[in-house]
Amino acid sequence: MPLALPTLNALLNSTSAVLLVLGFVSIKQKKIARHRAYMVAAFVVSCVFLVCYVIHHLRVGSVPFRGSAWLRPIYFAILVPHVILAIAVVPLALTTISRGLKGNIAKHRPLARVTLPIWLFVSVSGVVVYLMLYRL
Repeated sequence: MPLALPTLNALLNSTSAVLLVLGFVSIKQKKIARHRAYMVAAFVVSCVFLVCYVIHHLRVGSVPFRGSAWLRPIYFAILVPHVILAIAVVPLALTTISRGLKGNIAKHRPLARVTLPIWLFVSVSGVVVYLMLYRL
């Protein structure tokens, strides 16, 4: 079962991306309780992803790209911003969610406008990285 955790991670990233979009749509519709539920669910799914990701990489270490040579620059063009933004999104998401749950909307809203696209990019690019590493 060598692909079990990477596949689970891709599913968790996909789920997170869907929940983020649903949360965005909900807030645009002014469905605040629904928005909150989707965003908290996206956060929980992302936390589960992070635990599974760490477990996987503790077990197997770094996974080299084995795809076609012409795909290698494309892979790294996706991977590098993915890794940088994945690191940045952790404090952003924690702060954004904290402000939202505390009802500090004046500080939540502007930060959420920055956090959402980064978090969404990280979730989607994580799936792309998985596909390029394990399915090409």
